[in-house]
Amino acid sequence: QVQLVESGGGLVQAGGSLRLSCAASGRTFSSLVMGWFRQAPGKEREFVAAIRWSAYYADSVKGRFTISRDNTKNTVTLQMNSLKPEDTAVYYCAARGGSSLYTLSAQYDYWGQGTQVTVSS
Repeated sequence: QVQLVESGGGLVQAGGSLRLSCAASGRTFSSLVMGWFRQAPGKEREFVAAIRWSAYYADSVKGRFTISRDNTKNTVTLQMNSLKPEDTAVYYCAARGGSSLYTLSAQYDYWGQGTQVTVSS
């Protein structure tokens, strides 16, 4: 079992920045693929970014968001810059074993409770 706890969401104006963090426990963190997903009201959960030894991003956030991990602190971070109103969503941290950079929510086994990000125009 893996437990994930997100933090760092909030309200920000368009063009601003937020930093999300996810703390993991219960399994060797370095063996996990970590992902960030988001879900806006009335929409399906969508992939944002994933990291193992390398990172992969959705086209909608490429160049604005950066995912990173600290295997000594068992944390994964999503730095979000140049935020847009369409980035407004609940952001979820996800984890699974393996080495590929999975982009489908059904491919992840463990999920955090989510943190709200609201970008005002």
